[in-house]
Amino acid sequence: MPRIALGLEYDGSQHSGWQAQTHASSIQSALESALSSVANHPVAVTAAGRTDSGVHASMQVVHFDTQADRSERGWVMGANTNLNDAISVLWAREVPDDFSARFDAMARSYRYVVLNRVPRPALLRERVSWIREPLDADLMHAAAQHLVGEHDFSSFRAAECQSPTPIRRLYRIGVTRHHEYVVVDVTANAFLHHMVRNIAGVLIDVGRGKQSTTWPITVLQARDRREGGVTASASGLYLFGVMYPEWLNLPTLPRSSAWPPGPEWQSLKVDPVR
Repeated sequence: MPRIALGLEYDGSQHSGWQAQTHASSIQSALESALSSVANHPVAVTAAGRTDSGVHASMQVVHFDTQADRSERGWVMGANTNLNDAISVLWAREVPDDFSARFDAMARSYRYVVLNRVPRPALLRERVSWIREPLDADLMHAAAQHLVGEHDFSSFRAAECQSPTPIRRLYRIGVTRHHEYVVVDVTANAFLHHMVRNIAGVLIDVGRGKQSTTWPITVLQARDRREGGVTASASGLYLFGVMYPEWLNLPTLPRSSAWPPGPEWQSLKVDPVR
């Protein structure tokens, strides 16, 4: 049975997260239903990472096995014909039968977007986090650098996080201002539940001037979620890219980073982690 990898983008505000649920709509259920229609048999997908309700994706990667003989273009066009407007398949590739969208991912990148102005958003109300107080992006960037490296991120994970270990390797993090937007970009080998939103919450308090640039060190060392401040809104968070070994030749980032706003990202070299 061929194994197919797909890249997709979606607006998370219209679904109750990635994972299939019996009581609410999900990205996974919608995608599996669409692919099953194209394949003419039931299809189950595995994703590079789960996103929560309200969280978006500029580049999610999944894989599935199929008995159907379809071209890569056929999978893309057929899936999109059967998907709602909030989800779009961007590309399809046949991959080795032992490929795993989840376990072969060497790193994952998230982008967190804050609209930093006094008037509340209307057009982007479910696609950005809104902070009316002025934020100092330079202070936020300086504070964020204390999180780079391998750490115990217990203070940055949700109480309901099911990961057996709080240890994660954060490769890089940056905070930049683009007119009214303050953008947090972060890449790690993997993320804990709510980890990026909790990091954003800490950095926003630094940007407001409520905490010093060394506060992330104190939060890390506490290993206690209660010391980490508020969890930032889900609406500003995007799964922005998933990195795989180069020989697989899979797209890792969106074709354009015009939205969400932020810097163009170059390829990051990391060691495979299985």
